[in-house]
Amino acid sequence: MLKKACACTLVLLFTMLPLFAQTETPPVFQLAQPKGQAAPPLLVTLQDALDRAVKLDVQYQLAASNATIAREDRVQARAALLPGINQTTQLLQTQGNGITPNGRFVTNDGVHVYRSWGVGHQEISAETFLKSSYRRAQAAEALASARVEIAQRGLALTVTKNYYTLITSQRKYATAQQSVQQAQRFLDITRQQENAGQAAHSDVVKAQIQYDQQRQAFQETTLGVENARLNLAVLLFPDFNENFNVVDDLDSAQALPPFSEIQSMASEGNPELRAAQEALRQASFDVRVAKNAFLPAIAIDAVYGIEANAFALRSRAAAFPESGVLPNLGFFITANFTLPVFDWGIRQSKVRQAQTRERQSRVELTQTQRVLLANLYLYYNEALTARAAVDISRQSAELATESLRLINLRYQAGESNALEVVDAQKTLVDTRNAYDDVQTRYRVALSQLQTLTGKF
Repeated sequence: MLKKACACTLVLLFTMLPLFAQTETPPVFQLAQPKGQAAPPLLVTLQDALDRAVKLDVQYQLAASNATIAREDRVQARAALLPGINQTTQLLQTQGNGITPNGRFVTNDGVHVYRSWGVGHQEISAETFLKSSYRRAQAAEALASARVEIAQRGLALTVTKNYYTLITSQRKYATAQQSVQQAQRFLDITRQQENAGQAAHSDVVKAQIQYDQQRQAFQETTLGVENARLNLAVLLFPDFNENFNVVDDLDSAQALPPFSEIQSMASEGNPELRAAQEALRQASFDVRVAKNAFLPAIAIDAVYGIEANAFALRSRAAAFPESGVLPNLGFFITANFTLPVFDWGIRQSKVRQAQTRERQSRVELTQTQRVLLANLYLYYNEALTARAAVDISRQSAELATESLRLINLRYQAGESNALEVVDAQKTLVDTRNAYDDVQTRYRVALSQLQTLTGKF
């Protein structure tokens, strides 16, 4: 009869567990937070987060500005190869002497001389044919574009890490909230069984310790959620807005492509490798530009307009008034040939400087190639390991859930002790948190791998 009474008591307690779950609430714990907006919270996906961060990130905007400047440098370098046209108007007011028509300066033909010229200027040098400066500007533009892509991929990694850190923190918050409720229910059961003489006081003490620990863990996870939200808000909103929610898509991660495909994508689309190559090309053109300074150059100026004693198309020449009114419009061409001879070694010094920069760029390129290959293996192996850990952690979390359920039943049947229940509760929390962490690790590993390959 005693056994039947104990069994009935345990069944009654077991049926009352849902009632405990309904009446108990997690402990109140409020952190200091910025004031939210009155509008409904904004729902943010990962792509939305990436699009917003691009508009606000200082490093990315700096790289984009440098790319725009480099593009204008290329436009200017190309225009410098083409003829230029200017218009100039001058008045040469000469002091007269009262006797001669040209005044006190013999180089003039009158006291008043007016010039209105259209001047076409063209320089013909090694730069005109080799286009070294223009090609250097092209390499600089390509280098700046590669750095924009580097900044964009680095920003994507940062946003992805903070985005999924927030999701993981929210999951851990839910797990901690549930663990507090489980610890509270277990504490109530042990107290009731102690009052019924079916459990020792040590079980109540152990349950109380477990409950206090879970409450503290709940407070820590609350802090973790708030910190993660603040870190992500800084990246996404110009007005530091916390009134947003993120989409939890941790369970829908994409598959990891084969290594051969990853290797091909990295060799073709890696911006760091492309930046190192363009830096070397730019340095090579610097050497060519420095050597071009040793070659001769020709400057041609074609002038069309007037140089007369009156600002008119036809007038009398002050030096020959007897010739009557003559046309003023005309042209002349000036050609200058420049041959560098001696400059105290300045040009040779510039060549040595350019060659030194070229050697350094070549060393940096080989270093970039080695680092790229090493990182490719490192990042891929990290993603591969994280992907395998996801499956293992999922299975562990499922087993821990089932284990806690069975141990609770055994404890209620008097076949287990409080220590086993507490250990099962802790194991469940740890495995669930580990599962969330490894999912985030896999997402971050994919994003880190994409800094080398681009999106796949």
